[in-house]
Amino acid sequence: MQKRVTFDNRLLPYLLVTPQLIITIVFFIWPAGQALFQSLLREDAFGTSSEFVWFENFVRVIEDESYLNSFRVTAIFSISVTVLSLAIALVLAVMADRIVRGGTTYRTLLIWPYAVAPAVAGALWGFLFNPRIGVLAYGIESIGVNWNYFLNGDQAMLLVVFASAWSRIGYNFVFFLAGLQAIPRSLIEAAAIDGAGPARRFWTVIFPLLSPTGFFLMVVNIVFAFFETFGVIHAVTQGGPSKATEILVYKVWSDSFRGLDLGGSAAQSVILMAIVVGLTVVQFRYIERRVHY
Repeated sequence: MQKRVTFDNRLLPYLLVTPQLIITIVFFIWPAGQALFQSLLREDAFGTSSEFVWFENFVRVIEDESYLNSFRVTAIFSISVTVLSLAIALVLAVMADRIVRGGTTYRTLLIWPYAVAPAVAGALWGFLFNPRIGVLAYGIESIGVNWNYFLNGDQAMLLVVFASAWSRIGYNFVFFLAGLQAIPRSLIEAAAIDGAGPARRFWTVIFPLLSPTGFFLMVVNIVFAFFETFGVIHAVTQGGPSKATEILVYKVWSDSFRGLDLGGSAAQSVILMAIVVGLTVVQFRYIERRVHY
């Protein structure tokens, strides 16, 4: 018989969750409410006067070609970062799971990139691939490729995608490795006895059992690509060249702090929040059905 936890004091459960409620209200609900209210206003650059304009800021944002371009850039960027970081982390986790000697050192080295802040990771990759002083840029040009991400938008996109994915591989690696080690060896051995090769064992036994971990990481990495990659973009390309790497979160910052369009940037932040929430709901509503628990 399972014992149920009870509290003699009815006030105690509410006291226990009060700190988390305060943090949620102060750092999420209140800023989100402020952004939603500000998106309905037209303010001057100094914030001394404001006018209630209802949804005019949203209409102006949606009709802006540069915003639609940022939307396309964000879609390409987030999908690329998520797929690349998950694929590389899964391959490394499978390799680390098979290592017997030196496995601890191997795993530690793979986790280290996660300790690097996105802005620092962007600065490192920017130095390495700098067309004037970068060591790796020199190697690329030595094989006949004209490398200059300051002028080439595709090259700039490749650089920020790889820099962002690199900083996320360590996080994904830890979860994938834990998921692999939680799979009973008896299932894999039974598949091997039945004649399944390594590739078939992976796709028919290991990969389906990893689907809960993969689903969780997919949701987390998409949110990371939408928000936490601001530091990489700002350190490497600052949205350029010609807005080729200007993702939505960077455009919100640029229009707010550079363009001083407070109402328009607030409307963009509300739209961005709605997009991320909508994507998360869609993932849990449709994609989770394919997850095997």
